[in-house]
Amino acid sequence: MSKTVLGISAFYHDSAAAIVRDGEILAAVQEERFTRKKHDPDFPKYASNFCLEQAFINPDELDAVVYYENPLLTLDRVVKNFLVTSPAGLESWRRALPSLLGTKLQIRKIVNKFLGEKVPLIFSEHHFSHAASAFYPSPFQESAILTLDGVGEWATTSLGVGKGNTISLLKEIQYPHSLGLLYSAFTYFCGFKVNSGEYKLMGLAPYGTPKYAKKIRDHLIDMKSDGSFQLNLDYFGYLDTNFMTTAGFKKIFGGPPRLPESPITRREMDLASSIQVVLEEVIDSLAQHVRKVTGLRRLVMAGGVALNCVANGKILSKGIFDQFWIQPAAGDAGGALGAALLASHQYFDIPRNIKGGRDNQKGSFLGPAYSSQEVKAYLKRYNLPHIQIADRRNRAETIAEALASGKIVGYMSGRMEFGPRSLGARSILGDPRNVKTQSTMNLKIKFRESFRPFAPSVILEDVEEYFDLKTESPYMLIVAPVKESRRIPIDGNKDNNEDMIKVINQTRSDIPAVTHVDYSARIQTVNQKDNPDFYEILQAFKRQTGFGVLVNTSFNVRGEPIACSPHDSYTCFMRSQIDLLIMGEFLLKKDAQPNYKEQDDWREEYELD
Repeated sequence: MSKTVLGISAFYHDSAAAIVRDGEILAAVQEERFTRKKHDPDFPKYASNFCLEQAFINPDELDAVVYYENPLLTLDRVVKNFLVTSPAGLESWRRALPSLLGTKLQIRKIVNKFLGEKVPLIFSEHHFSHAASAFYPSPFQESAILTLDGVGEWATTSLGVGKGNTISLLKEIQYPHSLGLLYSAFTYFCGFKVNSGEYKLMGLAPYGTPKYAKKIRDHLIDMKSDGSFQLNLDYFGYLDTNFMTTAGFKKIFGGPPRLPESPITRREMDLASSIQVVLEEVIDSLAQHVRKVTGLRRLVMAGGVALNCVANGKILSKGIFDQFWIQPAAGDAGGALGAALLASHQYFDIPRNIKGGRDNQKGSFLGPAYSSQEVKAYLKRYNLPHIQIADRRNRAETIAEALASGKIVGYMSGRMEFGPRSLGARSILGDPRNVKTQSTMNLKIKFRESFRPFAPSVILEDVEEYFDLKTESPYMLIVAPVKESRRIPIDGNKDNNEDMIKVINQTRSDIPAVTHVDYSARIQTVNQKDNPDFYEILQAFKRQTGFGVLVNTSFNVRGEPIACSPHDSYTCFMRSQIDLLIMGEFLLKKDAQPNYKEQDDWREEYELD
């Protein structure tokens, strides 16, 4: 008998919902994409409604709802943490209590109220949900499993094995010893926001040198040969204060934390470089250990730390495993998907369907799509000038011509991506050959720090022409070097690199807009099956320029979620200096648009109901 399961993650950050039928992923989406509240932690009512619609079922037809963690175990951790740190941890206890008692312990009531039905509710565990999100969609019949994040209930790192439709977790490291929280402490200390600024820290690292790595090893973390570790809690404030670090941390690293939005100094560059090196060392040891204890040659990963694509690239380059696969929505949002898959395969005993070496994530295009009729209705409602090009190849040639002439293109097509990366469904595109593309897109379109790198999307068949990468990377989760033959030597004296704009604008290769300061790139390979429209644009750009590569960044400005609907896309288009907007088969030129006025009633009926 067919089984349909709804998975939910909520009440921490990046709440999401996912729906699975007999092991097949039908839909998955973050709540923020509907509410427009970045990292929205609230119950995912809009995301859940979308999932039910995609499955064409009513709530009473669900066989189960699965929550991605166990609130009682989380409460156990918080209570014991308070007892150990009391009275110093009183403020932390007060902050945690409303969520634990007011929401997480009332999940059953909240779910029943939302669905209007008493559907069976199952509780997973946080790291089991991560493990399931990594293993079940992977193309492997069996693999080792590694999950790493800030904290679940108690676990912060888990090692396990997946075989067939079962998962076993063999070993874990528990709170307060956490690789994710260690990295977040440096995120905070460098002036970025915890749980969102970790990408910035990773992007900043190549500008510095790891001069503080020894201090981190000597004072902050005790690393063992098997990858296990312990933190020196004297330097971390997250147990009993509102701060990630203590006075001792400041003393070691030369003063107080950088203030947000203040200038980035050499210290922050070197701190970022140092913690990135240490993180890579720990992950390398963990990977070596799980390879040894399981004897398996394939690895899957999830958890927020698995989004560190630089560390992922190092694992790949060292050949510890023959193959590995990372969940695209590796953070808490992906826990909703993992929970639904775990119930499908282990609770309902649904067998997996491995499809000839390809994963079952469907390119991670699992969110909402808008038909040509819906887009046209939006354009007509607001009387927005546009051009319609129904033929895919003709449309791709027009887009490629605009990109080749230096235009920046906002691109919305098909089902949106599940996870933090834009993969060619909700993307901002640019010409990688132009050295000014990176700074222009950062400062005038994304409104974010100028040092942050952009990713290349490359035709799968051409990837080895541009990068030292011999595998697919469809989810933009692997960093690899730009090929030596494409590099242009520059002055490597970092002492003279205080002017970051000058550093960024140096031409390092013949694709400078996607070549980071250390000659690396965070790569997305694009295949025709997963995204034929985007693949055709890359092919058209190659026909016109000889380059099968484009700059690809998420379709949003700083502080906002990725665009989901036609309204979101048009709003981002008009708020920034994007030149051309594509919505399906409709093209809108900036200079043809009427004067833009913000709409108060942006929650269009067709978006949220």
